Order: sequence, then C-alpha cells, then structure tokens
Amino acid sequence: MNRNVWLLFACQALTNAVMSGQAVMAALVGYRLGGHALNTLPIAIQMVAVMAASVVAGYAFPRFGRRGGFWLGCAIMITGSLTFAAGIWLHNFPLYCLGAVPAGLGFGIAQHLRFAAAEVADPAAKARAISLVLAGGVVSAIIGPELVKRTNAIIPDDVFLATYLCLPILPLITSVILSFVRVPPAQTYTRLAIPFRTILARPTFVTAVVSSLVGYGTMNLVMSSTPLQMLLCGFDVGASADVIRTHSIAMFLPGFITGRLIQRFGVHRIIAVGGLLTLGCVVVNVYQAPYFATFLVALSLLGVGWNFMFVGGTTLLTSSYLPEERVRVQATHDFIVFGSVALTAVTSGAVEATAGWNALNLTVVPPVLIAFIVVGWHWLGRTRMAVPSGTMG
Repeated sequence: MNRNVWLLFACQALTNAVMSGQAVMAALVGYRLGGHALNTLPIAIQMVAVMAASVVAGYAFPRFGRRGGFWLGCAIMITGSLTFAAGIWLHNFPLYCLGAVPAGLGFGIAQHLRFAAAEVADPAAKARAISLVLAGGVVSAIIGPELVKRTNAIIPDDVFLATYLCLPILPLITSVILSFVRVPPAQTYTRLAIPFRTILARPTFVTAVVSSLVGYGTMNLVMSSTPLQMLLCGFDVGASADVIRTHSIAMFLPGFITGRLIQRFGVHRIIAVGGLLTLGCVVVNVYQAPYFATFLVALSLLGVGWNFMFVGGTTLLTSSYLPEERVRVQATHDFIVFGSVALTAVTSGAVEATAGWNALNLTVVPPVLIAFIVVGWHWLGRTRMAVPSGTMG
C-alpha cells in the first residue's frame, strides 16, 4: 500500500470517530428529548442526509476534485456537531434532529474515501486498498466512544454537550491531513450522464448494492437500538460505549485482512460468510439472556459481518463501471444503500418500542437470505460465463 492510502486511512479514522461517538449518543439523546419511539429519529435523519450526500458528492468531486470535495465534507461535518450541541443546550429536539442533516452530509462525503483509495492504488491492490482505508475505523472505534466516556458529563446539566463541542476537532485535523494526499485533479472526475436504467441493468452493480445494502442496513437496524436496550436492561452509558466501541473495532479491524481474504477465496464467499455472521448476531441476541457479554458478542459478530458484506460489495462495485462513469455509479450505489439504511434507522426505534427487542433482531433474517440468493446467482453466472475480472456485468 502506498503513502496516499495510509493518509486516507488516517482521514477515515478521524471522520468515522465522529460517527462512532454519535452512535453512542444519538439514541440516548433522542430518548431524553423525544421519547422512546422517536429515539432513533436523529439517526434516521442522519442516514437520509448520508443518502443525499451522494448527490452532493456527484457534483462536488468533478468540480473540486477529491481533496476539495473532502474539505467541503469536513466543513459540513463541523456544522453538524455544533448544531447538535445547540440542540442539547436549548433542550430542543427538532434542533437536535436538524443537526443530523449536516452531520450526515459530511459523513456521506467521507464515505468516498474508500473510492479514492481504489483510485490511487495499483489495479491489482484495489480490494486491499478499500479494506485498509475502511480499517481506519479501528482507530475511530477507540477515539469516538472514549471521547464520549471522558467528556459526556463535563457539563452536568447538559449531558453530551461537551462531547459535541469537542467533536469538530476531528474533521479539522482531517482537513490538515488531506493537504498531503496526492489524488487525481478535478478534471479527471467527469460526470458522464449514463442513464440510471443502464447502471441498474448490470448484474454486478445489483449484486454490489444488495451486499452493501443488507450488510449496512441490518447492522444499523440492530446497532441503533442497542444503547437504549442496554439502558433499559440496567446498563449505564459507559457500558454502552464499551459495547459500541467493541462493535466498531469488529467492523473495521478485519479490514487489515479482508482484501487478502477476497483475493484468496473470492468476493462472493466472503460476502456469504458476512451474512452468516450477521445471522449469528441474531441468534445470540434472541436466545441468550441480556447480559453485558451477550451484547458484546452479538455486536462483535454483527460488526465483522458488516465488514465482509460492505467491503465485498464495494469491491464488486469497482468492476461494474468504466473510469469515466465512476462518480455517477459510485453516487448511485451510495444513494440506494444509505437510503435503505435511513429506513432501518427510523424503523429501529419504532419496532423495538412496539414489538420488542427479539422481533427487531428477527427482522434481520429475511434480507440476509435475499442477499444469499442474489450473491449466489451472480457467482453462478460469473462461473458459467467465465466473465474476465475487471469487465462490467
């Protein structure tokens, strides 16, 4: 891996730390300001904004290049953290929810760090570059929840206010690191007006989307409600932070080897293993008593499952477009994926409040089974047709 990939790794670590901290706080703040059924509404709004960020990225990167686009994302992310802080300070739930819009837009733009890594790496090392940059989340898994634990009670009357005031430091540091990253200039990121129906007709694109969508959506569905479920089971904020941190580490630590696993065993097998691990999370959450270790093991399985499915989906995506189509296809992929993730976020709190924790977990099973079918169909099709690696299909 070259120097640029490692710098992008650092950027991923810092931007993801903001989201890791938000994962600990959002449902708890939502519960206090908006009630049980609306506790995951801020996360849902944030995921809708992540989806919308695909449109913003589609315009920003061709105009400003990768570096300029990421700088824009950092500025927007800072605005989000400060708006969250204002919502807590004023005890205003709608204002807090409003903060989720710039927070999601900034995070959504930062999601393109993995695509930037694929562009600066050697062609044969794309999968490794993608998984390595995503592995930056290991660092964020430590920084984000730890920042929450150490700062959430600094202002006793407004829990989490100090945390949100500290979070802007992370995208500021990211902006400095981006100054040293060498990426292709803006004019190389053309916005080819390829019809969406053409993109959606490609089996490889469809399989990539299904893998990423199911991996991210099921992960977000369970993870979003876990802090509140732990609170209802008698655990404190520190315990929730520890579980989310372990979950985040499990999401990103495999990134150091996922690319190599894909090269050795094939992307379809790795995606399938990710689905099995996700189902393992369901088994643990549903059939084990709600001990601390139960949440820890379940969220760890969920994290590794997400990594295999999301890295696998992203790797497949890079073989579904021509160089001049990349911005539009990447933006379309993320728009669909994060739109679905937003739906899981808004339904997570409502399902958990009305049907219960077990029912919430069991809703994960059908989409994972669908992913198995789609990935198996694509795998068999590739085998029978012997489509060369790197061609579109």
